Amino acid sequence: MPRIEPIPTDQLADEPRAIIERGVEQGLYATPVPLQIFAYRTEQLLDIHQARTSRGRDSLLGDRILELIRIRSAQLGECQPCMQSRKHDSITDEDVACLLDPDHRALSDQERMALEFLDLLSADHHAMDDEFYRRLGEVFSAAQIIELGFSCAETMGVHRFIHTLDIFGKGAPVIPFSPDQIDAKRASSKATRTK
Repeated sequence: MPRIEPIPTDQLADEPRAIIERGVEQGLYATPVPLQIFAYRTEQLLDIHQARTSRGRDSLLGDRILELIRIRSAQLGECQPCMQSRKHDSITDEDVACLLDPDHRALSDQERMALEFLDLLSADHHAMDDEFYRRLGEVFSAAQIIELGFSCAETMGVHRFIHTLDIFGKGAPVIPFSPDQIDAKRASSKATRTK
């Protein structure tokens, strides 16, 4: 069981339930579990779903690069549901295996640079220096680099967060389901200062 117990399907509000059921049915989501957790904050679920369904729309990078970034980010963040799913038909098992090759030899120059960007942003953002940006500028426009940066940052953060939820965990949830937790906040408590 994940650290935060997923909202049971029969306890979901109509809109979140419809989004989750349709998304799983259409293959947009590999498993409903993260979404059943995100549904504790309805607006967050709606935002995530909107981002997922509009991802790639009007992209300067293209759907294939965005999908390679998503899968590589899932590998780095150890997000099992996202590593297993494929959201673009051009991605083959060979492509996914290539993501584990540090040189990414079988990919295009843009694909390799996009993955290097993600890997460095994830592990050593200080290495993204002037020379690195010169190399980026040889294969991407400035607009593409901005899209790449935001795409990598957003994808990485979500995957790392999902990993912390321990989606496929075996233990009891740390935070059990309670309907009063949906779209709720706790009152702020005063911190006690020590002198």
